[in-house]
Amino acid sequence: MSETKVLLEENELPTYWYNIAADLPRSLQPPLNPKTREPLHPEALAPIFPQGLIEQEISQERWIQIPEEVREILRLWRPTPLYRAYRLERHLSTPARIYYKYEGVSPTGSHKPNTAIAQAYYNKVEGVKRLTTETGAGQWGSALSLACHLFGLECQVYMVRISYQQKPYRHTQMKIWGAKVTPSPSLNTCAGREVLERDPDCNGSLGIAIGEAIEDALSHADTKYALGSVLNHVLLHQTVIGLEAQKQLKKAGDIPEVVIGCCGGGSNFAGLAFPFLCDKIHGKELRAIAVEPEACPTLTRGKFTYDFGDAARQTPLLPMYTLGHDFVPPGIHAGGLRYHGMSPLVSQLLLDGLIEARAYEQQACFEASLIFARTEGIISAPEASHAIRAVIDEALRAREEGKERVILFNLSGHGHFDMGAFEAYLKGDLSKEKTDES
Repeated sequence: MSETKVLLEENELPTYWYNIAADLPRSLQPPLNPKTREPLHPEALAPIFPQGLIEQEISQERWIQIPEEVREILRLWRPTPLYRAYRLERHLSTPARIYYKYEGVSPTGSHKPNTAIAQAYYNKVEGVKRLTTETGAGQWGSALSLACHLFGLECQVYMVRISYQQKPYRHTQMKIWGAKVTPSPSLNTCAGREVLERDPDCNGSLGIAIGEAIEDALSHADTKYALGSVLNHVLLHQTVIGLEAQKQLKKAGDIPEVVIGCCGGGSNFAGLAFPFLCDKIHGKELRAIAVEPEACPTLTRGKFTYDFGDAARQTPLLPMYTLGHDFVPPGIHAGGLRYHGMSPLVSQLLLDGLIEARAYEQQACFEASLIFARTEGIISAPEASHAIRAVIDEALRAREEGKERVILFNLSGHGHFDMGAFEAYLKGDLSKEKTDES
């Protein structure tokens, strides 16, 4: 047995982000102005994003330098460890070699600070005083709360109501770092009030919360909006995960054949997979699997079309797989995967056959999470359990075929704020949630 952990020194932290837009076989379709249906001019994004992030959003440069001020903060927890899952392999009696990149070592317990720190930095240098955002399960809201505190910005978070109720300690975490947290839909905005008039008991959705956060940002001159997934610049910042993993696997003497990540808006999957997909685009063999919930099957049952990113229809029209901007998913515990649409970059990769998509219902994912916790010792977030489910299935497939296979996945965060969900599963009270949307 070789070492369980593959570690990098702080001086091996990436100095550049990788932009997959430079290597796509086909260029992305442009976002559209919803009023004219013509390609959106970048300056139209200026009311909600700083110029530095707008430039990254439209960039076709393969490598974009990470500012030293951002790298200084990332070094608080990065580089993150790469683990070889020996105990899981033995439990499954599989010839597969399983590796996982563990992002739960960040201050907030997930991968989200990788982009929150960058976004707060670019807003700070352009004189922004306050940021608004949405959050589902709370990982993103926590990350932006921390980032705003570190850069001296105010932070307003609209948290999907069902997650606000399910995960009270997540919004406590945000408040520790000085953020204001409001359950969404709320009475604070026109978008929220309209939803509550139709459905006073609405669970909320990421689309609704995004609408509230954007409306709030547009109504304050010193405020911009920050997004935790979906857009190109967000996925760009997450590629530090895959870039580190490439160095670590080289040290381990392995090359991944299957790369797996859970997928809600796309940032977690993209962060790990995009640097490896660069190799695939240039001829290397690789399977990349994006895993989503049956209750919100955007990639597996959604339609590729132009759609709004929010329920209030304030965003540009984005080319993506979508269940419809007014889709409100069931209240599954994987709150970070309850988004109606998918990142245009991830959507394009699926459309072009460069990645696969798979959906699981939440009971199967919690079952996989328990297997992982009882072998590897880490209690995963409900979101990450979707990736674990796919990893176990791939490892069992390797056992049935009698073939070695190198599997890499992103363990995007821990589940320490999700004990209520695990308690429900252990008691047999966890519901089977699927959607009838197609």
